[in-house]
Amino acid sequence: MPLSLADAGRLSQDVLVKGVIETIIEESAVLNYLPFVTLNGNSLRYEQEVSLGDIDFYGVGDTWTESALVVQEKTAKLSILGGDADVDAFLQQTYSNVNDLKALAIQKKAKALAQTFSDAFFNGNSTADPLQFDGLAVLTSGAQTLAVGANGGPLTLDLMDQVIDMVKPGKPAALFMSKRSRRKLSSLRRASGNLLETGVDAFGRRAMMYDGIPIEVDEHIFDTEVQGTSGAVCSSIYAVQFGFETGVCGLQNGGITVQPIGTLETKDAWRTRIKWYTAIALFRAIAVSRLKGITGA
Repeated sequence: MPLSLADAGRLSQDVLVKGVIETIIEESAVLNYLPFVTLNGNSLRYEQEVSLGDIDFYGVGDTWTESALVVQEKTAKLSILGGDADVDAFLQQTYSNVNDLKALAIQKKAKALAQTFSDAFFNGNSTADPLQFDGLAVLTSGAQTLAVGANGGPLTLDLMDQVIDMVKPGKPAALFMSKRSRRKLSSLRRASGNLLETGVDAFGRRAMMYDGIPIEVDEHIFDTEVQGTSGAVCSSIYAVQFGFETGVCGLQNGGITVQPIGTLETKDAWRTRIKWYTAIALFRAIAVSRLKGITGA
């Protein structure tokens, strides 16, 4: 069964791990939505749905024609994500009555972990860097990517509706974009005589929405993408459905681990290691769409 990080944090008996998970969720909008399944090995081979096959009407005595489900085999390999948090033993001892430097160092490392995961979720490319897992920019290449012209162009409400309609069935769970794109979208709605809606999302938070879909800003959707001859001035918007076997799902082995390494031989410091064997899988190609080449005009 898939499990959200928030649920995993509540089930954990380790106070330190709970704190790290809470920090990670606060730092990443993606991780509020993404469910995770736990693997026994280091990769997952799965069948990505391409076509459901045909259903026809038949008359009495007609010959029935078989039309099979069409799938393509995919493999998602876990990546090793993590870092070490070192705290000088002298500082820890002399300043512990003011601030727990070890806890602070671990918290900051947890924030860095969340930011690195979010970056890989959108921009990861295992071809460019074999240590990474593929992100949505790679996984949506092809029919699920809509370009705003060969060399980029301005965002329009028609394009927003089109990229949302590319996700099927139903609506996306969220729209992910940069702050610049959100500002432009808000401006377009005002110009049309409407404002972006505000409401309560699935997590009980107040959220800005477009057509009832929560808008999430992520700092790792950059405004420096290149579309054709545009130069580094473009951005993307992602419409995403989440779910095990139905959309985008996180993969992990063992969950987030906070491992005390202890005192170091080469310096007077205490080390704690945070690590996560993780990746993502896209089970249905039409569960995600991308609008790319959005300029700031």
